[in-house]
Amino acid sequence: MKAVVQRVNRARLEAVHGDGRRAEVETGPGLVVLAAVVEGDTERDREWMAEKLANLRIFTDDAGKMNLSVLDVRGEVLLVSNFTVAGDTRKGRRPSFDGAMRPPEAEAAFDALVEAVRARGVPVRTGVFGAHMHVEIHNDGPITLVVDSRA
Repeated sequence: MKAVVQRVNRARLEAVHGDGRRAEVETGPGLVVLAAVVEGDTERDREWMAEKLANLRIFTDDAGKMNLSVLDVRGEVLLVSNFTVAGDTRKGRRPSFDGAMRPPEAEAAFDALVEAVRARGVPVRTGVFGAHMHVEIHNDGPITLVVDSRA
């Protein structure tokens, strides 16, 4: 699994379903995670990613050091399925997305990641798998990391 993780003060997501329905989600302080399920990902990758997201120490403590996790600050996670995070830009000008897992397997794996993060005590909100989404991110820091379960 690959993810772009951002520490945020707040975030808002609007999803447009294929039938035109809209869904909106808002979060307060915490993380926005744009996550891609990669072909060949296993339960081990999912559990590793869930543990990393829940416990990554990127929030500042009273001394101004990044020593606290989203759990420590009682933040939330907006977890957004985003196959483009798995894009490969090494050749040519058009990214290749061949490494991203195909739906419906990717949707099931993403849903399992959501549940694995929740199981660690982190409130999680999500977008809509496969929908067109607009994400407004109020990045705090800015703190932005790329996290890869296979790196």
